[in-house]
Amino acid sequence: MKKTTVRFNIEKLQYSAILVKALAHPLRLKILEYIDSQGVINVNKIYSNLQIEQSVTSQHLSLLKMAGVVDSRKEGKFVHYEINYDIVAKAERAVNNFLGK
Repeated sequence: MKKTTVRFNIEKLQYSAILVKALAHPLRLKILEYIDSQGVINVNKIYSNLQIEQSVTSQHLSLLKMAGVVDSRKEGKFVHYEINYDIVAKAERAVNNFLGK
């Protein structure tokens, strides 16, 4: 039996884990769906329309931002979020490749 050498790029593997974790939570998916339907939206509208506590919303958005799934910009006292569709498309392709689709 031939022995196979397994090599991973640790940086890419760590980022992949963060990205999959960010996308694998029902509430984060709900937040993403809402942002997608609105385009660019501030955090106050996200938590008030989805009826989620502000602190919980901010925690989820922070993880999505860390994974690169959303981008944010501050305008005055408001933080506006939008989806980074390039990252979402890459994640979708990676999952589909993994599943053989």
